[in-house]
Formats: sequence, C-alpha cells, structure tokens
Amino acid sequence: MSSLVQNISDTAKWVAIFRAEESERSDAVFHDPFARKLAGEKGKQIADAIGFGRDNSWSFVARTFLFDEFIMKHVREGYDMIINLAAGLDARPYRMELPSSLQWVEVDLPGILEEKEKVLNNETPKCHLTRIRLDLADQKARMELFKKLNSLADKILVMTEGLIIYLTSTQVASFASDLSLQKNFKRWVFDMVSPALLKMIQERMGPALGGSGAVFQFAPEEGEEFFEQYGWKSVESRSGLQTAASLNRLNEQMMQAAALPEPEGRRDQYPWTGVCLFENTNK
Repeated sequence: MSSLVQNISDTAKWVAIFRAEESERSDAVFHDPFARKLAGEKGKQIADAIGFGRDNSWSFVARTFLFDEFIMKHVREGYDMIINLAAGLDARPYRMELPSSLQWVEVDLPGILEEKEKVLNNETPKCHLTRIRLDLADQKARMELFKKLNSLADKILVMTEGLIIYLTSTQVASFASDLSLQKNFKRWVFDMVSPALLKMIQERMGPALGGSGAVFQFAPEEGEEFFEQYGWKSVESRSGLQTAASLNRLNEQMMQAAALPEPEGRRDQYPWTGVCLFENTNK
C-alpha cells in the first residue's frame, strides 16, 4: 500500500479519480473530462486501495462542487485573478466557463505541473493561465511570489484545495499571515476538517500514505476562529455532508446522519468537513 502513494503529489491522482467518476454519471454535478487521464492507472489503484476514501467519495464530490460554486460567485463579482496554491491536477481553467480576461495562476511543485502539462498539452484554457513552479514550503520564495501577484490584480481570490490538512498549525499560521499581508488578496477559500474527523482520517487513511511525506495533521480545536489572529475573518462555511445530501450523493445511513443538525461554532468533537470562505482584514 505505502508503495502506491510515494509522495504527496500522488494524492492529486487519487482525488482526480473521484472527479472522473462523478463526471461520468448521467446526473453529474460538474464535468471534468480530463480527470481520468490526469489520474492515470495509479490514481485508480490508490482510490481502490484506500477503502475509507472510496466509501466516502461523496466528500470529494462535495468539495469540488463547493469550490466551483465559490469560484463562480467571485468571478461574477468581478474578481480579476484566482490563485490556486498547490494546484495539483486541477483542470478548472479548462473545464469551467470562465471569462477570457480572468487571470488564473497555478502554483505547485515542478513534477506535478509537468505531468499535468503533458496531459493537457493540446487543450486550450478558457482564461489566461499561468503556471508557476515553486515549493510553497519555501517562505522567502512564496512571499516574493505573493508580492508580485498582488501587484498584478485588484481583486484576487486565493484557493487552497486539499492543502492545509497536510500542514502543522505553525505552518498554517505562517501561511495565513503571509497571504493576509497582500491587500489585494481579498478572499481565501479552503477546505478544513474538525479534530474528530481528523482522528478518524488518521486512523483509516493515514497508514496508506505512510512514507509518502503526506501526513494528515491540521484541524484546529477552535475551528474558523483559528484564522482571526492571522488577518482573516470568516464569511461563510459550507458543510460537506449537508452539501452531499443536497446533491443526493449519500447512502441511506449517511442521509440519516445528514438529517441531524450540525453544531454551530466549535465542532471539535463532531466529525465535520467543509469549505470555508474568509475575508482579508488587513486592508
């Protein structure tokens, strides 16, 4: 199992399979015609080997759907740049109906971006797409990039899909602070889990990622309040489970769970996952 997931970039192939399977449904809630080719055989092998992820594929579908909704909302509101940090095998610039004037910036490690470019080489993005090869763990390099991007647009949405769960609290704090220093980084959308769900994920999926460098670790007990001291204010949080229920992607047992009210505020003892939209308070 551990030989299947050799590095953190392999997790992008794993998640792409669930996008592919959703796209192939007759009632698909999004269409990613590139996902299966991007995932490759390795992505399918990983998805089939990690039973907990396979059994809860609804969470990946809901996450993709919610990110799509938040992105389109901000495009309609006149945001002129979207920065996708740790972009992985995301193909939104190709599959979404985006204005040609929109600047879309993807940042990730060289290997994963080169893999993606090979698959999408003959495809044309709907907007102005720039790819930047960078290790986001390098704080000096990322700060230089953030400052440069901040100068290129007035209303910027930053997105980090499937990233911060792999970081420590200290790393997330540093990352959040660096983002908030850029006044044109108006909003940030990311996914997050509660401590209760993190524990479950660590137990059920952690061993499968052993030796890859991908470790599930971030789930602040204070929830969204964690980000307030680093220059961010919560605008909206959307539940993955409730979204999956509304999309009819849950089995009967999970539908019963979704019918129960979710706690407001701190959800540390509740197995919660969601997509969160935050606003920069350093204006």
